[in-house]
Amino acid sequence: MFAYAGEGFAALGDPTRREIFARIAEHPRAVGELARELPVSRPAVSQHLKVLKEAGLVVDRPQGNRRIYQADPAGLAALRAQLDTFWNQALATFAEVVDHDTKEE
Repeated sequence: MFAYAGEGFAALGDPTRREIFARIAEHPRAVGELARELPVSRPAVSQHLKVLKEAGLVVDRPQGNRRIYQADPAGLAALRAQLDTFWNQALATFAEVVDHDTKEE
């Protein structure tokens, strides 16, 4: 699961992809709609969506002659699980430091 989440973090490392993902998270959108909303060409939007899809963050479905992209809940769950792990580790380390400092007093 962590390798999967790692790909998601890497994909979101690009500011344009983060913006595309944020817009898709609001509601499903087609490539053309995203290209009209952003200062990025249609082919560039397609490339960014390909990276997001390969990272497991978006899924697409056909609608007529277009593909509609939406956020993939499974990919988001993997990201959240990894963040929760980081958070829990940080809290445990903090508790150890506080406990150690308290015992030294």
